[in-house]
Amino acid sequence: MSLLQQFEQYIYRNHLFTNDQQLILAVSGGVDSVVLVDLCAKSGYSFSIAHCNFQLRKEESDADELFVQSLGKKYNVTVHVKKFDTVAFAFDQKLSIQEAARVLRYEWFEELVNSELSIVNNHSRQTGASDGGVPIHLLTAHHADDNNETLLMNFFRGTGLHGLTGIPMSYGHIKRPLLQFTKEELIAYAQENNLQWREDASNQSSKYTRNFFRNEILPQVEKVYPQVKDNLQDNINRFKEIEQLYKISTQLIIKKLCRHKGAEVHIPIKQLLQYNNRALIYEIIKEYGFAEKQIDEVLKLCNAESGKFIDSPAFYYRIIKHRHWLLIAPSADSSAQHFAIEGVGHWELGIGNIQVKTLTNSQASIPNAPNIAVLDASKIEFPLLLRRWKQGDYFYPLGMKKKKKLARFFIDQKLSKTQKENVWVLESNKKIIWVVGMRIDERFKLLPATQTILQIETGFE
Repeated sequence: MSLLQQFEQYIYRNHLFTNDQQLILAVSGGVDSVVLVDLCAKSGYSFSIAHCNFQLRKEESDADELFVQSLGKKYNVTVHVKKFDTVAFAFDQKLSIQEAARVLRYEWFEELVNSELSIVNNHSRQTGASDGGVPIHLLTAHHADDNNETLLMNFFRGTGLHGLTGIPMSYGHIKRPLLQFTKEELIAYAQENNLQWREDASNQSSKYTRNFFRNEILPQVEKVYPQVKDNLQDNINRFKEIEQLYKISTQLIIKKLCRHKGAEVHIPIKQLLQYNNRALIYEIIKEYGFAEKQIDEVLKLCNAESGKFIDSPAFYYRIIKHRHWLLIAPSADSSAQHFAIEGVGHWELGIGNIQVKTLTNSQASIPNAPNIAVLDASKIEFPLLLRRWKQGDYFYPLGMKKKKKLARFFIDQKLSKTQKENVWVLESNKKIIWVVGMRIDERFKLLPATQTILQIETGFE
C-alpha cells in the first residue's frame, strides 16, 4: 500500500476530517509540511496554507517565506503569512525561544481558524445554507519521530500518565494526520515525487531540547536497541489504552466521592484519604486549574484548621478546608462590592434586583421567606447601602440585646468560607439593618407602635 493510500485510510479510520471540510495547513517549508501539502492536494482536500516567519535566521527565514509562497502558486491555494518578533516576545514574556515560538504560532493559528470560520459562516448565511457553516481544521505535520521525542522529553522532565501518550492526533480543531509515518518515510515520499523543500540549519544544533533528543539521545539508544523507534511507538499506543481504562476507573471514584452543590464541589476528607492515592487527588483538582505540584498542599490542607485555603495558579478557584470537608469553589468576585438604594421602588442591580415598598401596619404580615425583610420605616434613613460584609462588622441579631460581630455570627451559623464570601449586608446611616437572607437587626424590628413598615425583597442569592 502506498503512503498516499495509508494517509487517506488513516484520516478515514480516525474520522479526522472529510473532503467537504475546509483545511488550513501549517507549513514551515521543511520536508514534513511539504509532504503534507502534496498528500492533501492529491487526496482532493480543499485547503489554504499558513506560514509563520519567526525572523530568527534573518535571510533564511525570509527565503523560507518565499518558498512557501511558491508552494501556494504551485498548488493554486491561498497562503497566509505572519511575521513575529520572536526574540522580543520571548524577552518580554520570560520564555525560551522555542516556547515563545510555540505560543505565537498557536495563538495565530487560533485567530486564523476563527477568522476563516467567520467568513465561511457568513457565506453560509448569505446563501441560505442550513448547516451553519463548514468546520475548519488546522493541520500540522507532526510525525512519528516527533511523537517519540515528545514522549521522552515528557518522561525526563516529569509527567503524569497523559504525558506518556505523546502528541494527540486530534485536539479541538487541530489535526495531525502524519503521526503514523516516520521521518524516513516522509523523506522517501518526497524524493519519489520530486518534491523540493527547505532545510532548517538550526535543526542540526543540539542547543534546543528537542534537537538534543533527536540528534544525541535517540541515536545513542538506537545503537543498543535498534528497534527503539518502533518500541516507543508501541509504548505510546499502550499508554493510550491504559489511560482509557484509568479514566474510566477514576471517573467512577470521583463521581462517588465528589458532591456538587451549586457552584461548589464538596469532598469528604476522610473518604478521600482512605484511597491514599495522589493521582486521584490530581484528577479531582486539575479540572479547576490546580497543578500537580499542589497535591502536597491539598494533603496539608486536609489537616489544617477550618477556613484555610489554597488558590489555583490562575486564582479562578480555591480549595477550602471546612470542618471535615474540602470545598472546591470559584474565587470570590471582588467586583461590584456595593450599591446605593435611594428610596422606595424597584432597583435593578448588577447582582440581581431589590424591591423596596412601604406598607401600613394593617397591611403587613410577617413573611416566612429569607429573601424578605420587614422593618420599622421610621427608624430607617435613605439612601440604603447594599455591600459585602467585612471584618469588624457587627449588628444586633433579632432577639438579642447585645451586639455581635458578623464573623462570630457566621461561626454560630456554621457557614463555610464560600458562604461567608457571598454574604451581603444592608446599611442605613452606617448601621446594619439586615444581614441579607439571614437576620434583621433587633433595633429595626417591628413594634406594636410601628405605623409604617418598610418591606425589602431581594431577587438574588
